[in-house]
Amino acid sequence: MEFAIREDIEGTLDQTFAQMSDFESIERQVLRRGIDVRRTDTLGAPAAGASWEAGFTFRGKKRRAEITLTRYEPPSLMVFESRLDGLEVLTQMEFVALSRSRTRVAIDIVLQPRTLSARIMVQSLKLARGTIEKKLHARSTGLARELEARIRRSA
Repeated sequence: MEFAIREDIEGTLDQTFAQMSDFESIERQVLRRGIDVRRTDTLGAPAAGASWEAGFTFRGKKRRAEITLTRYEPPSLMVFESRLDGLEVLTQMEFVALSRSRTRVAIDIVLQPRTLSARIMVQSLKLARGTIEKKLHARSTGLARELEARIRRSA
């Protein structure tokens, strides 16, 4: 199952990529949303091989995810691989300059079930695809506006 998200950000390519790869800031935001996250690598700066463990509740059940940054090519690409409960998730984030002050962020998410329970979960997600896409779009738009505000404050 695949999802695609496209958002245009009011900020330069370098500013947008820098904000999206500020993992310490993102970790704090995630913690405020009730997700337990901790860094599991010893890298000091963003680079391929960075990894995290996250714990959260989904559909009334505690879940645990392992997330690894597998490709890091500033200022144009980040690829994450995640594993949770028999589900592998590949997330690719591409950054493209539309103009000197505008950047398009394209996020592609691919869910690959590896167990029967994960297949059942993905099948239920397919049935609710329209609702999920609406929620993803609303959430990504909100995050894009937050990102633009951070870019303005840092400029």
